[in-house]
Amino acid sequence: MKKFFALILGLSLAIHAKFRSIDADTLVKMQKAGVPVIDIRTPGEWKERGVIKGAHLMMFFDEQGRPHIEEWMKKLKQLVQSKDAPFIIYCAHANRSKALGKWLSDKVGYRKVYELGGGIEYGWKDVGKQVAGSR
Repeated sequence: MKKFFALILGLSLAIHAKFRSIDADTLVKMQKAGVPVIDIRTPGEWKERGVIKGAHLMMFFDEQGRPHIEEWMKKLKQLVQSKDAPFIIYCAHANRSKALGKWLSDKVGYRKVYELGGGIEYGWKDVGKQVAGSR
């Protein structure tokens, strides 16, 4: 009986997962289905490393690592109309997007936050996906 309850608990946690990492192919499919993709890197990173075509450029952490919470949340609310609506965030290597995604999920209450595992460098470019706008 304990095993049954443990299985049910595990399944319910998986079903109600709020924050998940996804791979590049999943990002492409979700983006084609209309899910917004948000690049949270700095303008210098966008220019230097390129961006995923169609991504919304919304810097969250500045060059000194300080968050721009109020301004960023205002933009997010315009883009993502409901806390139940899915969206994808990414950064360079997934460190910032993991931190932001967990915060948006655990503290702010967004229920369908996804992040590109490995970020644009390891999760996108290293698997052969193209970027727009790099030098």
